Amino acid sequence: MSQNSEDLRVRRTRKLLRDALIELTEERGFDSLTVGEIARRAMVSRAAFYRYYQDKYDLVEKIFEDAIEALTRDIDPLRRDIFASLDVMRPPMSWDDFYWITEEAQGQAPQLWEKLFEHIEEYERLYRVLLGKKGSPWFVNKMREYLEERASERLGEFITHIGATRHALAKGLVPRMIATQIVDTITWWLEQGKPYSTSQIATYCFHLVYATLKEASSWK
Repeated sequence: MSQNSEDLRVRRTRKLLRDALIELTEERGFDSLTVGEIARRAMVSRAAFYRYYQDKYDLVEKIFEDAIEALTRDIDPLRRDIFASLDVMRPPMSWDDFYWITEEAQGQAPQLWEKLFEHIEEYERLYRVLLGKKGSPWFVNKMREYLEERASERLGEFITHIGATRHALAKGLVPRMIATQIVDTITWWLEQGKPYSTSQIATYCFHLVYATLKEASSWK
């Protein structure tokens, strides 16, 4: 068998397993699923399942990682552009300039958030199922933890970049609040049948997070 044929077979098997997981979660809920049921629905052997994944949690995690990797490829160039524009505007600043910088960046920041919600829309079935009532608290926590880590990293990067000293904002409660806001917004948006466009919901979510940061910056 050629390398291309082998790669195609691997991709096909993984897709079958991922589709089976989502279908069964829609039907019965994630928590009650077994590896055997997923393999049967995908029409592959249990041995084939374990060749690629440790268990159903590993399968979900790999799906999530692949989706997030695609999102990161889209967002990182935009994030670099924002920091480049800040470099042009002023040299490193004090924390007192936080609001000014954020206001200046608002013209671009929603693009990042819109990319996030475009990503959610592209993988709607995955997120709607796993964040919904038939999903799993495990996945909700996993997504929240991931976003909390990213929020902490980005806040730390931003605070360092502007020469501020309020590093406490990048740790603990604030990143957790931001991550929870984002997960709850995504869940509500999907459960309600996406009543707002990706642009609208991205803007609303961005301003909610901005309000949180503005309030938190006054904490002692």
